[in-house]
This record gives sequence, C-alpha cells and structure tokens, in this order.
Amino acid sequence: MTYTEQYLNEAGEILKQFDSAAVERMVDLLVTVREQGGRLFILGVGGGAGHASHAVCDFRKIGGIEAYTPSDNVSELTARINDDGWETAYANWLRGSHINMRDLVLVFSVGGGDAQRNISANLVRALQCAKEAGARVCGVVGRDGGFTAQVADACVLIRVANPQTVTPHTEAFQALVWHLLVSHPRLKAAEMKWESVKK
Repeated sequence: MTYTEQYLNEAGEILKQFDSAAVERMVDLLVTVREQGGRLFILGVGGGAGHASHAVCDFRKIGGIEAYTPSDNVSELTARINDDGWETAYANWLRGSHINMRDLVLVFSVGGGDAQRNISANLVRALQCAKEAGARVCGVVGRDGGFTAQVADACVLIRVANPQTVTPHTEAFQALVWHLLVSHPRLKAAEMKWESVKK
C-alpha cells in the first residue's frame, strides 16, 4: 500500500467514526448566537489560526454571523503578546471585545490545550475567560480533545488512529467541519458563488 492509499484509508476511517450529533449541536448553538445578535470568536494557533481567518470570512459572508479572530489583527495580537505575554493574549483580546453570554467561542486545535502540561496555554486561558463570561464554547480537535473537549458545549473529536498523522488529519477535518456548518440549511444565509452560477 502506498502512503497516499494509507492516508486516504485513514481519512475514510475518520469519516466512519464522525460525530454528526456534535455538529448538529454546534448548528443549534450558532443559530442561537445569530438570532440573539451575539458574536462568534474563532481561536486557533498555527494552522488553526489560518483556519480561523478563513472560517471568519465564511461565517460572516455565508452564515450572516458577526465573527472575528484575534489572529487577523497582527498589531493588536503582537502588542498583547509583547506587553502581557502569550499565555494571556487571547483571553485579554476576548476581554477587550467585551465577550458575553450571547457570544460563542469556536476553537480549532489539534490537542485542545493542556493546562497541566502548559500546552496551548493561551487557548486554555481564553476558554476560561469565555466560560467566566457565560459564553458558549465549541471545538474541533484531535487526540483526546484536551481542555477544549472538557469545557465545550459541543465538540467534534477527530478520531485519528495513526499517531503519525494526527495533525494533518485533524486540521484537514477542521476545514470539513466549518464548511459543513456554513453550508448547513439552518445556517446558510447567503448563496455561495459557484452554487449560484448556472452551467
């Protein structure tokens, strides 16, 4: 079996174990956020930060939800890191955004954060801030889901069997989940370009 065949077989196995009920719970929460005039804050680090930026666009343009990510404003983010430290940068950004009980935080992370081992501590602190404010939390994570899975109101755990491909599969399926969400009939508020163009 080639590596490509192995990788695609692994992706197929992940799909077989996919938690569609968790996605539907996310849809419920996102619909409520939109109806109540709340905001969606999307957090990620590394590849998750790139995903966050793309997903903000889709939730705003297709889903009609007011959405933001701290990684889109490099000046503010780096000022907070420089002045206050990386660990509190996202939490303080959420505080500066006046996060409240109408809002929702969505996390894209491979490990989900780990308070004990000080891994992705900025995500842990941000989620603690979100819960203190009464905001809802969702996540799309890999491995055991970490802190995100522990505190989330809805969380999709990408079940990757091969420890050598946890990161690529988790990040690939994060994109699948947010595109599923914005195209969901209950969330889609605007037609996507190519779906609106006649052949």
